[in-house]
Amino acid sequence: MPSKLSKNIRRTTGKGGNYRPTKSGAGMTAKGVAEYRRKNPGSKLKTAVTGKVKPGSKAAKRRKSYCARSLGQLKRSSAATRNNPNSRIRQARRRWKC
Repeated sequence: MPSKLSKNIRRTTGKGGNYRPTKSGAGMTAKGVAEYRRKNPGSKLKTAVTGKVKPGSKAAKRRKSYCARSLGQLKRSSAATRNNPNSRIRQARRRWKC
């Protein structure tokens, strides 16, 4: 019988693979966001802002906000993570164009 903890494991591939692999930019997939929103009604979770945006638009503000938050996460991470260009946080920031 599987333990209750096994349900909360983040997977990037296979069944329940709602997270992008690090090589493709980390973060959640659109399918993963849709599943999360089904399980959490009223959620405002959205996918990454990856395209070109007009300055001052809602998307540009979301990007600016994410970039500021993720910079704080990057600063608090270990030196190995901060200096590794392939770490999940660095790849996600690259995908968001931070």
